[in-house]
Amino acid sequence: MQEIPAAPATTPASRVFPSIGQALRVWLKVAALSFGGPAGQIAVMHRIIVEEKRWVSEARFLHALNYCMLLPGPEAQQLATYIGWLMHRTLGGVIAGGLFVLPGIIAIMALSYIYAAFGNVPLVAALFFGLKAAVLAIVLEALLRIGKRALKNNVLVMLAAAAFVGIFFFDVPFPIIVFSAALIGYVGAASGVAWFQGGSGNGSVKSDGATDSLLGDDLPEHARPAVASVLAVAGIWLALWLVPVIAIVSALGPTDVFSKIAIFFSKMAMVTFGGAYAVLAYVAQQAVENYGWLKPGEMLDGLGMAETTPGPLIMVLQFVGFMAAYRDPGALSPMLAGTLGGLLATWVTFTPCFLWIFLGAPFVEMLRGNRALAGALSAITAAVCGVILNLAIWFAIHTIFRETAPVRGYGLSFDAPLPASADLAALALAAAAVLAIFRFKFGMLWTLAGSCAAGIVLFSLGVLR
Repeated sequence: MQEIPAAPATTPASRVFPSIGQALRVWLKVAALSFGGPAGQIAVMHRIIVEEKRWVSEARFLHALNYCMLLPGPEAQQLATYIGWLMHRTLGGVIAGGLFVLPGIIAIMALSYIYAAFGNVPLVAALFFGLKAAVLAIVLEALLRIGKRALKNNVLVMLAAAAFVGIFFFDVPFPIIVFSAALIGYVGAASGVAWFQGGSGNGSVKSDGATDSLLGDDLPEHARPAVASVLAVAGIWLALWLVPVIAIVSALGPTDVFSKIAIFFSKMAMVTFGGAYAVLAYVAQQAVENYGWLKPGEMLDGLGMAETTPGPLIMVLQFVGFMAAYRDPGALSPMLAGTLGGLLATWVTFTPCFLWIFLGAPFVEMLRGNRALAGALSAITAAVCGVILNLAIWFAIHTIFRETAPVRGYGLSFDAPLPASADLAALALAAAAVLAIFRFKFGMLWTLAGSCAAGIVLFSLGVLR
């Protein structure tokens, strides 16, 4: 193979690391362009960080991505934190990870105000009716996209099928599914089984194997794990995460809505593996069915908001926290309570992400090239395909059908749609959104805009009431 010469500007003798100010501008650009879900966000990050700026190499980028895929929470935000940490230590990680979510925090909060104030107005309800149809098509596209790159052989297909059956029909907890898949993939790859080898399981980017970079291939001094620094990092970020939770529960009691938000989303931050779509399946089940904070349709509205704004799709959790506190404000005004509830949900969701990166990344940097970890990732990604299918069907049932009937017994635990309750307008609009994305190759934003406009047109024609 012909050797590719390194770019003169990035040879070891001439490497000039960007300043914090320059990094700030780059991460602002990444944040502003972070539309399209995890795959789109990772692709944007790869284009800017690897191809344009050449801060890190292709192999290092993929290794960091593999680790982030194994963590609970949004992998794209954690990947930004990881690379920011590699380049500029802890401050760089905080800047990269914080800026990645800041535009979404502002946008979702503004949309939550509008939804809380006008969500029941027929015209606004019609707009969100159209939004739900587009979301169904987008989730389906995500499933097919991830499936194509993850399900490389029949064993991985069987893992995906088993995950779907387990979570949809038997209500198997998501963490059990993920850890089981990881164990299977890890043992299989460590044993030399070919089914779990040959890739990371994430095809968001393509490797050329020869990308020179400012960071190079050496292990940075700050990336070497040391007991003192590990303990300090763990103490600081655990305190930032858990001290507010303990203070709220102690002051307000465990039954207060803010205590419930703090506890629920803290637990969610520890157990939701597999990316944003997998997280939503877990949150929807808990927030809608167990806590009663939202109705199924409202969860779709929140996902539609997150799809139309920059930042991780997991920002929908801010909307969930907002609506939970808005409807149970206590002595506060509903809007103030909603604001605090949304910010609290965001804080306890994203603060652990920094903990996972700053605590684990130094050790992960020393494990580059470990095939067993790559096998675990491949198996997890396959299982996540089954979970995303569960999410797509759950959303479809609650969007297209007005009523469901619980099916329980013989280990089964799921809700079956009642055909007589089908909403034909929702079905037609969802089918149109699927055609727009798959047949006519419309982008996500155009499909969302068209679906919203269609909802308003149906309302003006009297189809929606």
